[in-house]
Amino acid sequence: MRGACACAGRAGAGRASRAEAEGRGKMAAPVLLRVSVPRWERVARSAVCAAGILLSLYACHLEREKGRDSHYQALCDLSERVRCSAAITSRWGRGFGLLGSIFGKDSAINQSNSVFGLVFYILQMLLGMTASAVAALILMTSSIVSVVGSLYLAYILYFVLKEFCIVCVLTYLLNFILFIINYKRLVYLNEAWKRQLQPKQE
Repeated sequence: MRGACACAGRAGAGRASRAEAEGRGKMAAPVLLRVSVPRWERVARSAVCAAGILLSLYACHLEREKGRDSHYQALCDLSERVRCSAAITSRWGRGFGLLGSIFGKDSAINQSNSVFGLVFYILQMLLGMTASAVAALILMTSSIVSVVGSLYLAYILYFVLKEFCIVCVLTYLLNFILFIINYKRLVYLNEAWKRQLQPKQE
């Protein structure tokens, strides 16, 4: 009887020690603290996104005015080969020249490229206010898409339309700058989180 009680006691003690160890393991689970991005990154992002929003709004204005008056001359229409209005009001200036063919010209998704640009820059600015991993991944992914889109539209602009659009080229440059900013943010946050985890793991 005493042997049975002793065995039961040892089993209970074993279970208690295992539960305590599991509890300690759970308590020791790494918790990522809040990480702040460098000040230069916030300033650069705000400046680039603000410039992108202004350019997108101007492109929307240009497209609307050109629709009202075919003789309307934009400020960036400087010569026969340097005409923003020719590029922005072309078939490639709406839905990237692709969405209209897929969903139809009157589809709600077939918006002008400037509308997509406006949404993109606002998204980049808002998500840039948080340093979460999810936000960093969304910023980087959307930035890659914007760079691919910029290369595609630059090809159309140079080889198909044979025009030079100052507004378009400036937005392409802004997209590349944002890509670099987002890449540096991802690297910085990854290194910061690694530094947080190292003391806990040791």
